[in-house]
Amino acid sequence: MGWTGEHRDFVVEACYENNLSVIATQRVFRTRFALGRNASVPDRKTILLWISNLQVTGSTLNRQSPGRTRTVRTPENVKAVRPSIQQSPKRSARKHAMALGISSWSLRRILYADLNLHPYKMMLAQELSERDHANRRAISAEILEQIPAAAVLLSSDEDHFHLRRAVNKQNFRYWAERNPRELQERPLHSPCVTVWCVVADFGVIGPYFFFRKVVQQCHFQPVR
Repeated sequence: MGWTGEHRDFVVEACYENNLSVIATQRVFRTRFALGRNASVPDRKTILLWISNLQVTGSTLNRQSPGRTRTVRTPENVKAVRPSIQQSPKRSARKHAMALGISSWSLRRILYADLNLHPYKMMLAQELSERDHANRRAISAEILEQIPAAAVLLSSDEDHFHLRRAVNKQNFRYWAERNPRELQERPLHSPCVTVWCVVADFGVIGPYFFFRKVVQQCHFQPVR
């Protein structure tokens, strides 16, 4: 809670009047400002800090630390971060920070506040051929033949089983001032098998197994 100057002055005065008793000061504070039993009052540490500040500086306000506040958002660091990001926009902020010798938090503040950059993540899509469209139509027709009239049909989500490792798009970020809106497709490290089925009140349709290749579709969207 933010305590006002009136609160601080009353606490200091009441504390001296009650022989520096914190409990008595809190009790009269609650009465003076008509606070309920569960309302917040200055705790012991806060009261003693106000008394200490008054004795040292003549004011209950917090003492200012000497010297200028240190910051790593210097023009030199900003100038170093810009070419690093332009050269490797797909590199993670943590790796950029390690290479430049600054903290990850400071580098992110430079990216957002000084360079006005935003992270975008990759969307994954599947690679379709002409044969895939015909197979989809054939499977859709087969499923429709198995559905009785007025039946309740619940379609499940598909699941991908990668034969080897695949890129985790959650660990990928592209730093740029605007959405690149590029579309570049390339195969990942391995194909995968997709399993799909339908659960209905008359039974289960499938499962169907599709052997396909998943590609990186560099269609970027902002990170929420």
